Amino acid sequence: MPLEIVTIPCLSDNYAFLAHDAVSGNTALIDAPESGPILAELDRRGWTLSHVLLTHHHWDHVDGLAGILEKHPAAVIGAAADAHRLPPLDQQVVEGDVFEIAGDPVQVLDVSGHTIGHIAFYMPQSAAVFTADSLMALGCGRLFEGTAPQMWASLSKLAALPDETIVYSGHEYTQSNAKFAVTVDPDNAALQQRVADIDRARAAREPTVPSTLALEKATNPFLRAADSAIQVQLGMTDSDPASVFAEVRTRKDRF
Repeated sequence: MPLEIVTIPCLSDNYAFLAHDAVSGNTALIDAPESGPILAELDRRGWTLSHVLLTHHHWDHVDGLAGILEKHPAAVIGAAADAHRLPPLDQQVVEGDVFEIAGDPVQVLDVSGHTIGHIAFYMPQSAAVFTADSLMALGCGRLFEGTAPQMWASLSKLAALPDETIVYSGHEYTQSNAKFAVTVDPDNAALQQRVADIDRARAAREPTVPSTLALEKATNPFLRAADSAIQVQLGMTDSDPASVFAEVRTRKDRF
């Protein structure tokens, strides 16, 4: 049975997620930007944490952890490569590791680029991937530590998941990402429709996260570096996709 997944807005534009199994009562938290909204949601639903999954060390993904663990002692899982700058971990994981939450397998993917040691958690039975600041809705994280080829490899790894996979990313950046996306992919009808949908959702103060992988592959320019239309728009016809991605990322940083 797929886990029930709840999106929790945190801070000014972050998201945390709860993944709950109704049979066992086990509940996993993915990232901990701040304690208050997460504790309130757990209390409202009568859920108790069993696991906390951390994607990377940035403060806006971990600063709420201590306050949460005070009320919900839980096993904290994060990347071995990032363990030296994450909160104390009960379990250190690397790419290819698989662990279970209430019988639902969780696969660990190394998606370094935004940071070195950034991981994503893929739950195939729930058709969900938690990508934090690697693949975002209509975007990807800035390259604070990694290289463009490294991030392109990480995004390509995520793009290879089934199209129906639901992408739970870490921030409400979608509207600003959309404004950039149309500058490098202006003739994409699916993107134009998505921009309109995003504007309507944000006007109603509705979240634009999660999205589907199929939608990201159709509209997210950071996944579409091999697309001929984007390559023509950038003056990079028949270029290596990693190089096209690097140009898209550079233009976004200047946008």
